[in-house]
Amino acid sequence: MSAPLAPERGRILYVDDDPGLGRLVQKGLNARGYIVELAATGDEGLARLGQGGIDLVALDHHMPGQTGLDVLPAIRAMPFAPPVIYVTGSEDSRVAVAALKAGAVDYVWKDLQGQFRELLGEAIDTALRQEAMRRDKERAEAEVREARDRAVMLLREVNHRVANSLALVAALTHMQTNAVSDPAAKAALREMQARISAIAGIHRRLYTSDDVEAVELDAYLSSLVEELQGAMKAAGRDHAIRLVAEPIRLATDKAVSVGVVVTELVTNAYKYAYPPEVPGEIRVAVARDGTDGLSLTVEDDGIGWTGEGQPRGTGLGSRIVKAMATNLRSALIYRESGPGTKATLLFQG
Repeated sequence: MSAPLAPERGRILYVDDDPGLGRLVQKGLNARGYIVELAATGDEGLARLGQGGIDLVALDHHMPGQTGLDVLPAIRAMPFAPPVIYVTGSEDSRVAVAALKAGAVDYVWKDLQGQFRELLGEAIDTALRQEAMRRDKERAEAEVREARDRAVMLLREVNHRVANSLALVAALTHMQTNAVSDPAAKAALREMQARISAIAGIHRRLYTSDDVEAVELDAYLSSLVEELQGAMKAAGRDHAIRLVAEPIRLATDKAVSVGVVVTELVTNAYKYAYPPEVPGEIRVAVARDGTDGLSLTVEDDGIGWTGEGQPRGTGLGSRIVKAMATNLRSALIYRESGPGTKATLLFQG
């Protein structure tokens, strides 16, 4: 009764011009569970590889009219090229080194006693295990990239929907502003509309950007300042806003807090810095402060306030600024002397 055949472990192409040695290698690898095909020349081996279905190539060095080093680059250039183990009887170590540099995964020395066939089998076992691990790793990395890309796409879609929803809320607030006659109510609704627009601007930039985790702070503030100036001019307050902002990328959550702080401070300057009918300038500046620090400054040349005492109005704006500063792990600092008001916020970028 014959012994059961070992389960098939892969298909090997052995390229060697010695047919007798090829049959011995075939027999030995068959016993390990491999299916072995033979090719007598490099061209014959390349033609077989072009048909597909080969898991590994064992390539001999000496062949008629060429060496394995001539064939190896052509194998490695093929789409989905299988791993190559270089077989050589040359005692010149430079041959093995050249084979490894050309893309062979391993090499085996031929010996007169024929022990190389056992070593070749071990090398094939190792090479196929490594190839399986490499393919598993590539497949896992591809799945991770696909999942990441899908998450980015979904997050961009979420930002799009959030921006649209906030724009709708801002539009409804504007309609409500037109529907009320009380001046205080109108002012409160306009301020609420400005706050909503400041947050919506962040989400608009996120869904139109390749990076959904950070925004270009200078571009965002430029758009925000333009919206604030237009809104305040429509409300009968016409002050120029000057923005000086360095190119800075800032995480989304921090950018939201910065946007709300700018909205509140600029709105306060519009309302309280200058007497009625007196034009003035409001300056907004964002700059780097040290290695990781950032500074935000909003100032004017008006009647001035040091941040002490009872705030004018309801005090809601001051509470919002304080909450946003807390989110940034900072606090607003007011200049204690000099004309006008200067408020500075220092935080980590």
